[in-house]
Amino acid sequence: MNDKTFEVLELPKILEKLAAYTDFSGGRELARTLRPTPYLDEALERQQETTEARLLLEQGTNVSLGGVFDVREAARAAIRGVIVEPPTLLDILSTLRRATTLRRLLTRLRGQAPRLAQIAELIEECPRVQEEIARVINDRGEINDSASPRLAIIRRDLRVAFDRLQSKLQNIINNPSNAKYLQEPLITQRGGRYVIPLRAEFKGKIKGIVHDQSASGATLWIEPLTTVDYNNTWREMQIQEQDEIRRILQELTDLIGRESAYISRTVETLAQLDLIFARARYAEAIAATPPTLVGFREMPAQSDGFKHPGSTLNLPEARHPLLDPATVVPIDVYLDDDTYVLVITGPNTGGKTVALKTVGLLALMAQCGLHLPTQQGAVLSVFSGIYADIGDEQSIEQSLSTFSAHMTNTIRILRECDERSLVVLDEVGAGTDPAEGSALARAILSALLRKRTTTLVTTHHPELKVWSHEQRGVRNASVVFDLETLAPTYQLVIGLPGRSNALAIAARLGMDPAIIAEARSMITTEAMIADDLLDEIHRTRDDIRREKAAAAATRKEAEELRRQLQARLDAIETERRNLLQEARDEIKAELEDLQAELRRLRRRLQAAGQPLEALKEIEESAEELEAELETPVSNVIAPPVEGLEERPLRLGDPVWVYSLNAEGVITELSKTEAEVQIGRLRLRARLDDLTYRTRSERKAGEKPTPRLAPERATPAPRTASPGLELDLRGTRVEDALPRVEDYLDAAYMAGLPFVRIIHGKGTGALRKAVQDLVHRHPLARSWERGRPDEGGDGVTVVFLVAQN
Repeated sequence: MNDKTFEVLELPKILEKLAAYTDFSGGRELARTLRPTPYLDEALERQQETTEARLLLEQGTNVSLGGVFDVREAARAAIRGVIVEPPTLLDILSTLRRATTLRRLLTRLRGQAPRLAQIAELIEECPRVQEEIARVINDRGEINDSASPRLAIIRRDLRVAFDRLQSKLQNIINNPSNAKYLQEPLITQRGGRYVIPLRAEFKGKIKGIVHDQSASGATLWIEPLTTVDYNNTWREMQIQEQDEIRRILQELTDLIGRESAYISRTVETLAQLDLIFARARYAEAIAATPPTLVGFREMPAQSDGFKHPGSTLNLPEARHPLLDPATVVPIDVYLDDDTYVLVITGPNTGGKTVALKTVGLLALMAQCGLHLPTQQGAVLSVFSGIYADIGDEQSIEQSLSTFSAHMTNTIRILRECDERSLVVLDEVGAGTDPAEGSALARAILSALLRKRTTTLVTTHHPELKVWSHEQRGVRNASVVFDLETLAPTYQLVIGLPGRSNALAIAARLGMDPAIIAEARSMITTEAMIADDLLDEIHRTRDDIRREKAAAAATRKEAEELRRQLQARLDAIETERRNLLQEARDEIKAELEDLQAELRRLRRRLQAAGQPLEALKEIEESAEELEAELETPVSNVIAPPVEGLEERPLRLGDPVWVYSLNAEGVITELSKTEAEVQIGRLRLRARLDDLTYRTRSERKAGEKPTPRLAPERATPAPRTASPGLELDLRGTRVEDALPRVEDYLDAAYMAGLPFVRIIHGKGTGALRKAVQDLVHRHPLARSWERGRPDEGGDGVTVVFLVAQN
């Protein structure tokens, strides 16, 4: 692999697009100098890095390197004692802070991105450098007064000296006796000294030193003699301040010089991460997929001496990444275990060269760690060398013709390539006498065949079609030309050579039929028969392709109908269960009313001293009704819908818990009860409090029709669940406490074991009020702060007393 191959296959253009997705200059430099690796292990690592970065980006993880700067030169200069100025110090601080954040983020995500976490561990946080820079310099790049005790004293004295100087000057310009001498009551600076404007005609009226005069000469800027000492003191303090600042910066520079190696390593690691995430973002932009990279296989030698080099090349629906994705025609390129040389024929502008460039460029991209613009399933070997000779190489400066330039490149390629190389040659043997060019092309391909080099070539020589058909390891391919529209389709067909379309095109364009017939008579019978046979093969293949596409469309339509039918069946099943449950609830309610009436009559008869035998028959009837109620209501009220029998609950089933108004999963199961996990909570519930959740219900997020929890052996009636959480954020204390009271009452009546009250952190006033109320509430058994994953101090978890 060399720079000429990269230029021919347009890799630099890809790298320039990649560089646009980086965040700082270090990453851009790495992107522009990225080169394919010839080593399988390194290529696999690069692909893993890109895949992990895409996963984090898809999850919305904030991995931006904004605020990172390439400060390696400043760090190296610090070793030589070159003072680092405040703006550069802020760049170093920003870089180290972002590096620290990124290192902690990626190491925390080790389970999802182990390779990125491994790279992030190379980052040096340099905490001493961060602390010192933050202590000395503020966000505006100014040295803080607290940078040193001496600087604090100097700046205090400097402010005192300045105030005294300004006060003295104000007294002079505000003195009524001086007003007539002054051009205006103004204090300004000239040459670092504070001065006042004196009219030129009153020179000497106010004793002082002239520092400047106006362009017209009408105004003199003088420093009154009475303020000279004040000005001198102020300037001396300024000089002391600058000396102290220089000393402080020198100390910081020495510290950075000692940490220079760690800072440089951190920037290099950040540049590597920037490149990785740029590869991920570029892959998203071109809708790329991760290829599978494999080594060369050890292939057995055949009885006739043929031996495949063991290379793998399979690119389904490959697209050239520099072409418009809206118009580019994808091509399928693959080499089977009997093929490692592909000869592509077809008309000019038919897409042969684009197909060659696509294969060569995608191989380079894969070994750079880039994902490829193909369908899922791309598989490539990692080649030790990739060589290309494409395009018009005519050079006037070197006195080389097109043929000579191609031959020079081909000679170099034949000298350097081996069985682990990929070679792509455009128009092999072109640019000279057709007969000699054809012979030379066959000889070159024979040499590559003997070297067992994976090769793709394009040609116009018809003799190569026959040669490719006869040679073991070589296969024909062609680009399709539409004779109806007289335009190429850019589709690549592997296994068939290209047809000779010259006579057909001439006839379509209106050439005299007599001339066409005479031309046909000049072509050998064997060539005509072969061309007619190819034509028939292409037509048959097109018919098969159309039938396959129609079958695929029919299958897709059937799948869509099946999905719609399943959704309708799920909806019918849900409605059926709801109707049955409503009927069950109505029967229970009527039975309860009957039992209540029996108890009332029993009490009245006992009070009247009457015998109770009259009630026995009614009680027996009620018991029979109650027994019937225990049987499945689906058998009593309505027969099951065919194909929709309500199946029994099983372990792992998703279910809806009516009493909690929440969805969970069954983890344990008995005849009458089940243990259900809702998030982190595990609880036991009666089977008639549960209902199975269908796939369509879960996908749509629909909730079953609310109903009262099933009757239990408790005297207190259950009400509808108010939910497991109450959100009070943004509510004032006086408004929130009544809501908490009502919520706890409702949660107790619904039989909830615990609830979560979300009050946020804020000033803590709402949290304290809520916890004080809960602490003394009669329905609260205990309470605790939320776990970190629940919201920490912003949440209070209340455990309610059980109903008797």
